[in-house]
Amino acid sequence: MRKTGKPRIRRHRPGDIGWIVAEHGRFYVGELGWDPSFEGFVAEVAARFLKRHDPEREACWIAEIGGETVGAIMLVRQAAPGTAQLRVFIVSRAARGRGVGRKLMDVCLRFARRAGSRKVNLWTQKGLDAARHLYEEAGFKLTREAPHQSWGRVHTGQSWELVL
Repeated sequence: MRKTGKPRIRRHRPGDIGWIVAEHGRFYVGELGWDPSFEGFVAEVAARFLKRHDPEREACWIAEIGGETVGAIMLVRQAAPGTAQLRVFIVSRAARGRGVGRKLMDVCLRFARRAGSRKVNLWTQKGLDAARHLYEEAGFKLTREAPHQSWGRVHTGQSWELVL
């Protein structure tokens, strides 16, 4: 990755979803040691988005620095009226600490408000502290924690909610 340049955020285009799935595999499986089935889980989330995409209420954004993809975030509709869910939020190792995550979060939440969402939920795992910091900074509140066995280990799942 080029060391210069500011992060640029754009809507996803063909090929970007593959990057999202692969980057989740590199980070969660490669760096954190989770079971490779996690990459399959992310692929299923991404496939559902592509198959059911409602551009009025859902979007996926890609962050680039110097033309290289370095991050992503997705907002998907939920069954409950006025509710959306933040999904597949990731920033590559090379771009961490450069404001990419904050920019992605800001774009996502602005869209959620314009799309009429009154609440945004997310589900994550305890211990992902950099992401947790961004959630808290954006105003999300932790609403539930529960252990679960997934991706080759026991995790503590966390549900977060932001009332817009």
